[in-house]
Amino acid sequence: MRVAAVQLNSNGDKDRNLAAAERLARAAAADGAEFVALPEKWNLLGGGEELVAGAEALDGPSLSAARGWARDLDVHLLAGSISERGNAGEKASNTSVLIGPGGEDLAVYRKIHMFDVDAGGVSYRESEFERPGSEPVVAPVGDLTAGLTVCYDLRFPELFRILTLRGAQLIAVPSAFTLATGRDHWEVLLRARAIENQLFVLAPNQVGEAPPHYSSFGRSLIVDPWGVVLATAPDEECFIAADLDFAAQERVRGSLPSLANRQPDAYVWPQKQEGEG
Repeated sequence: MRVAAVQLNSNGDKDRNLAAAERLARAAAADGAEFVALPEKWNLLGGGEELVAGAEALDGPSLSAARGWARDLDVHLLAGSISERGNAGEKASNTSVLIGPGGEDLAVYRKIHMFDVDAGGVSYRESEFERPGSEPVVAPVGDLTAGLTVCYDLRFPELFRILTLRGAQLIAVPSAFTLATGRDHWEVLLRARAIENQLFVLAPNQVGEAPPHYSSFGRSLIVDPWGVVLATAPDEECFIAADLDFAAQERVRGSLPSLANRQPDAYVWPQKQEGEG
């Protein structure tokens, strides 16, 4: 299967962002990609209040457009993530939607881990405006099983292992990974998750500046189950693509059977003792 990661420099202009996403998705499909992935907040990247104001329902204009692209191009399309409007009195969700070639929704994943972090002199408090999801999600992409994550989820290897044990052969990581952390951590973490779980990782990232304070690292990656980087994006809006060899994945899992050699009965999560906080 040929897969592609679309790298965007999204901002507060939805029309501009959708036009860029469509242009690059079409270019990736013309290059032969059967599965195209967009980054986190591909339709709107901005401050918390701007995201709340621009949040959409799942049948809103951004995802409706993405469904049309998938149908027109006859591809699986991962609509990286959007700010999904909550019910009255509820916060939004950071929501990723996997769309099939017929324009149908195959899976919906809501980001589990909220980015409440101080990095590069900026205080990020995602939980002020968005609420976490609670359910890991895998879904079919043709004959492939894909696991869904979003950005900060990358730092939680237990989620990736759960997705692997649920059958994932590839895990998508649509992101707006910051420049401050990306320089040291982005490639290292993506390759580690691929090696640990002996699967492909497809990681479309945001790149460049967006108001009010976003500076995204870019360098979107596609990584194989041995940890080899198959494709890296330059520092611009673009797409990257690679052909995934699932027979080679099976050879890796057979020759170095770390998944088969797991000892789950020995893995017990520490329990809080009486009196601990």
